[in-house]
Amino acid sequence: MTAVTDQGRDHGMAPEPEGAEDPGQGGGRGWDDGLIARRATDAGKKAAERERPGDAEAGPEVEAYGLPGSPLRPRLDALRELVGLSRARLDADTLAEAGRVLDEASARQRLSSRHTVVAIAGATGSGKSTLFNALAGVQISDTGLRRPTTSAPIACSWTDGAAGLLDRLAIPGRLRRRPVQQGTPTDEALQGLVLVDLPDHDSAATGHREQVDRVLALVDAVIWVVDPEKYADAALHERYLRPLAGHAEISFVVLNQIDRLPGEAADLVLDDLRRLLDEDGMAVGEHGEPGATVMSLSALTGAGVGDLRELLGAFVQARTAAARRLSADVDAAAARLRPVYVTEGRPGLGERSREEFTGRLAEAVGATAAGEAAEREWRRNAGRACGTPWLRLWRWYESTRQLGGGLDLMAQVLIPPEEELTARQRVEQAVRKLADDAAEGLPAPWALAVREAAVNGAEGLPEALDELSRNAQAHGTGRSRGDAGSTPPTGGKGAVAATGTRGPAAPDKRAAKAKGGRAAKPPRPAWWPAAVLAQASMTLLQIFGGLWLLGQIVGVLEPGLLTPALLMLAGVVGGPLVEWACAAAARGPARRYGQEAERRLREAAAGCGRARVLDPVAAELARYREVRERYVAVTEFSTTGR
Repeated sequence: MTAVTDQGRDHGMAPEPEGAEDPGQGGGRGWDDGLIARRATDAGKKAAERERPGDAEAGPEVEAYGLPGSPLRPRLDALRELVGLSRARLDADTLAEAGRVLDEASARQRLSSRHTVVAIAGATGSGKSTLFNALAGVQISDTGLRRPTTSAPIACSWTDGAAGLLDRLAIPGRLRRRPVQQGTPTDEALQGLVLVDLPDHDSAATGHREQVDRVLALVDAVIWVVDPEKYADAALHERYLRPLAGHAEISFVVLNQIDRLPGEAADLVLDDLRRLLDEDGMAVGEHGEPGATVMSLSALTGAGVGDLRELLGAFVQARTAAARRLSADVDAAAARLRPVYVTEGRPGLGERSREEFTGRLAEAVGATAAGEAAEREWRRNAGRACGTPWLRLWRWYESTRQLGGGLDLMAQVLIPPEEELTARQRVEQAVRKLADDAAEGLPAPWALAVREAAVNGAEGLPEALDELSRNAQAHGTGRSRGDAGSTPPTGGKGAVAATGTRGPAAPDKRAAKAKGGRAAKPPRPAWWPAAVLAQASMTLLQIFGGLWLLGQIVGVLEPGLLTPALLMLAGVVGGPLVEWACAAAARGPARRYGQEAERRLREAAAGCGRARVLDPVAAELARYREVRERYVAVTEFSTTGR
């Protein structure tokens, strides 16, 4: 350490403050550059300000990228919201890179915006330390034939106030230097530059490579130094340049040691280097897309070093390197997340899928069979009220003659287990088809979330439909004619069970009797009393004509068969005619009543399916659309064009 310091004095380098020691060693205070420094820890804790003696400038450091109107702030906010909304759907490893970018953004925002940290990276023997010394104008980093010559990052700061940045890079005070400045325009332009010489990225020492990777993830820009022998090294292009193609705007690629190339060989090598960089995606595009700055120089002879100093001066004075670096990091994180947020097509749940789902539930609940049963019940009640008494007596007699009629009724009401299983399978099939339609076109994690929402909602759905049918059956539908709040009758054991029957569902009245209750009759039309009165009149005519004839036969009345016979014939013929007319008139109301019963049961089943399955699935789709909008906001203001 003493040798390096003495050598720096011989070359006119500004000496270190007396008493400077490595932080944490011997209890001394580490070297600082005279401003308030904010230490950003890896865990992202709040910075602890440490006031240094001899401040050249006092005051808080300005945010690097937090200026109003900057496109970076909404991108970071959108990325933070995106990560927050996705934690319950994506694993931690998928969101790790995005979380790291947010942490680094928060740490860099608290540090100086007047400084630009530029790292010099290169392979063994590329001459990066020589270039580092040439830019600083003084011998700071060791050079020589012994490899590696640089075992730890060394920093050189042109101005005060960069202590917080160097603390973030974990560069100790004993490895912080100041350059020689002669007050030239170039030196003035470099005010704010913090240059860091890194160990060799291809070093045999694993620790050296780890330090390179760590610092490269934190600096604002990178100067890649290559030599004529290793400029095409696969380790450089595949491990660094190609993965960092999105950071081309903050990258300089310098072909060093051109003094070793004769004639036009330097131009040929430089052209080939540009070709390789174009394959890596780092070269400036033919349409002006952002790309790396590529040039050639000789750090040993100084040829081209002045040009590099001028480029660095303009780059530093722009004070946009930190924001551009972070923007590129956001682009890289967004590119990694693209497969879990973006797919081809337009995912969603269309109206057709919803209608098919509710139609399958209506089929499973037996809405059609219930409507048909309600229509038959309506017509049957009309037949009972308007039919001839003799026909009604015959039907009653026939029903009492059947042995085990009660068992037959129960057989109609109760559904075999295998039929009920079929109905349950229909419900599961409806849910599965809906989940497939909703998950179509979604990225894998969100498709899985949609399927889970559908499956979880379907738990207990068959039982809920069955309970729905029993409740509808218990309430009945005969409150009043045209009552909009009436519930249609349903048949069978329940909603789902009714689907498995081979025939129509049992009438509401029979089902209610089987359960020990009394079913309400369907509402009657306005003409019903007149029909009953007409049928009663026909019956009275038959009775009166018959008694008249009987009285003539026994001699009680005077003979005259024509009048009583006509009266009796009118009753006999008129009764069936009234019954037939009532049956014809009842077809329309019965059909409408059955359709209304079917419609109400369909709506009830659809409401049950919507609450249990459709709404949770729609909520997952809405959540995906929200995160998709956040992802678009992250990528919308990209400055790298990637």
